[in-house]
Amino acid sequence: MDHEQMQIGEVAERTGLSLRTIRYYGEMGLVPPSARSVGGFRLYTENDVARFRVIMRMKPLDFSLEEMKDVLDVFQGLAESEPGTERHQALTDRLAMYLTAANVRVRAIREQLEVAEGFADQLQREIAQHTQT
Repeated sequence: MDHEQMQIGEVAERTGLSLRTIRYYGEMGLVPPSARSVGGFRLYTENDVARFRVIMRMKPLDFSLEEMKDVLDVFQGLAESEPGTERHQALTDRLAMYLTAANVRVRAIREQLEVAEGFADQLQREIAQHTQT
């Protein structure tokens, strides 16, 4: 096997994703295998692993599969377009939209975490109060 390509098991080890999830993202068009071996095994590249990592960062923020695919397409488009062109600027603007959405979602998660931590603190106080009596 070419050193630059890896089979699905290695991708799973490197990303922490299950084989099923990797296959699913491929079927959904997010990260299709870059190639197939002579035996038909899926082969992936470092770029594919990077794409999986982007998905993993977006997932906790509840981005849809369509949004994930769009972000991956924007990254690819930016890599292929010339800075200063209208296309490059449009892609940058789209990415800025996702940044805004990500920041809003991060703030919401922080607020949820504060509520959860407050509840955990309340439980701790209850335990302390009832074990000292």
